[in-house]
Amino acid sequence: MSFPGSGLAKGLAVTLRTMTKRSVTAQYPDVQPDLPPRTRGVIGLFEENCTVCMLCARECPDWCIYIDSHKETVPPAAPGGRERSRNVLDRFAIDFALCMYCGICIEVCPFDALFWSPEFEYAETDIRELTHERDKLREWMWTVPEPPALDPAAEDPKELTAARKAADKLAAQQAAEAEAGAGEEPPQDRPDTPGEGT
Repeated sequence: MSFPGSGLAKGLAVTLRTMTKRSVTAQYPDVQPDLPPRTRGVIGLFEENCTVCMLCARECPDWCIYIDSHKETVPPAAPGGRERSRNVLDRFAIDFALCMYCGICIEVCPFDALFWSPEFEYAETDIRELTHERDKLREWMWTVPEPPALDPAAEDPKELTAARKAADKLAAQQAAEAEAGAGEEPPQDRPDTPGEGT
């Protein structure tokens, strides 16, 4: 059975225990936090991989990605070929005031143009300045950490296996050519016989 005021005594005991412990304060501006590798900070744009397919903007549940582009005609690669048209990126912006950091845009991008960056210091005093254009997104791309190493027991990717086979075949062919060239005796100069050339 509890006596009157036991709740107050328990609360004061917790307070006294906490007062005697040393406080642990993160000295944030001076000491950067050690973030986990999969931190969702902001989204970085690798512009060279973007083909303006608009998948990220269409799949975004918040509609916070703004993309503008135009078409350019590319001359034929070989004579007699036909001209082709390609999309050129004019604007790629993300409104981080609307973004809910779900990562759908990064997952649906078929060309690996969007990546998670652990950068988190992008606060603004005006909410209208939270729409960051492609130059800022490009700067954040360089803060993206390297992907984790593959499992040592995993199979090599098909592209790597094919490239390795091609390199081994070329090396074997060059070695065979070198052996064939070494088997032939180099032509020797004939010694001049007396009476020739005089």
